[in-house]
Amino acid sequence: MEIGEESVVLEPVSPVGQYLGSSFLSLSIIAVLESEIPIAIDDSQVFSLVRDVFLPINPRFSSIMVVNKKGEKQWKKVEVKPKDHIKSPIFSTGNSTKFYDDSFNEYISTIIMEKFPENRPLWEIHIIKYPTKQAAGNIIFKLHHCLGDGFSLMGALLSCLKRADNPSIPLTFPTAQIHSVNSHRTRFNIVPKIISSMYYTISDFWSAIAVRSGLVEDDISPIRSGHSGVEFLPTSLVTMSFSLDSVKQIKAKLGVTINDVVTGAIFLGIRLYMEAMSKGSGKARATSCVMLNTRMFRGYKSVGEMLKPNAKLPWGNHFTFLSISVPSLNGSEADDPLQFVRKARKIIQRKRSSLVIFLTSKYLGLVRKFKGSEVVSKYIHGSLKNTSLITTNIMGPIEQMALANHSISGFYFLVAGPPQSHDRSSNLYGKA
Repeated sequence: MEIGEESVVLEPVSPVGQYLGSSFLSLSIIAVLESEIPIAIDDSQVFSLVRDVFLPINPRFSSIMVVNKKGEKQWKKVEVKPKDHIKSPIFSTGNSTKFYDDSFNEYISTIIMEKFPENRPLWEIHIIKYPTKQAAGNIIFKLHHCLGDGFSLMGALLSCLKRADNPSIPLTFPTAQIHSVNSHRTRFNIVPKIISSMYYTISDFWSAIAVRSGLVEDDISPIRSGHSGVEFLPTSLVTMSFSLDSVKQIKAKLGVTINDVVTGAIFLGIRLYMEAMSKGSGKARATSCVMLNTRMFRGYKSVGEMLKPNAKLPWGNHFTFLSISVPSLNGSEADDPLQFVRKARKIIQRKRSSLVIFLTSKYLGLVRKFKGSEVVSKYIHGSLKNTSLITTNIMGPIEQMALANHSISGFYFLVAGPPQSHDRSSNLYGKA
């Protein structure tokens, strides 16, 4: 939408926000809250929650993206009509759980493919008041990625939730452990690490360029069709839960992080699926774009902290993609999953020694400066198209959550819109 002379100062859309909301690439975040009890919320309650809790979180929830005379994208404040953003579909009553499961899956596939109207703020809430196999009801949030990254947007949603056991007490989040650095390092072991980091940085950077340009791409496999336009096809949604206690046991046994365990488990599951669907595909080239938050902090930070003036951890899109090769599957690893987790961790550790994410960020900045945001967006689109999946995670609260006195039994999210056949392996760590 174009605008003429502005009567007020408008906030510019961040570079990454422009990359994710262009003609080449349009990404959204879908978050699903599963209710333990039947949803009994009327429109007035929902409107009140949106008006008093959700909209005040950030001005972007009350803004649309416009283009000024110079072709620059900016956020423009508009009046929000909650009824335009809140939808509650009607299915026929008295049917089986399978019927409502199918109806839910068809409905969420539809909203994933739908584009946001340009004349309204870029978010929607869908309330499904019918029971499925997983929940007594579902609340779906759809938010355009240009509003902020997963950490910002999930933080916004989590700030709308209360503790199920005591709503007057705020939710608490695990504290990430900062791994200690060996204090006995000397120049004799630091120099090889610097040389190794430089080598891996250059190697990873040129590999990334090759993938984005189409010179190198993943093999066609059960998880990648390679067809153009797959982002516009219907989506099938599947969820799976893991015991956090079991994950912690593996973590302690191997001496790794929770992320290492979960990532290894996801990669192993993908490889076993590939091999089951097509013999030999367990060794096909498959790459995951791991979405990393680039904020320099550890642990959870509240939305309030991100919105403080001159915050070091500001609201917005502060993430990058790190390409990780999914380890190939050898025969012994199907019988010894821990071996596969170790192999996946080794690959990730090697990537961590590379500075490619910072070099890539600088490169994209130069491309944007000389060729514009649309070219960068096309570049990112090519990177996603030539890989097989996206993996990402966000730390969840320790206590069970509740929304408007409805206890939440599950909370999951996915990235909608990337040009990949099978993707969006997303996780919320903590307790629903």
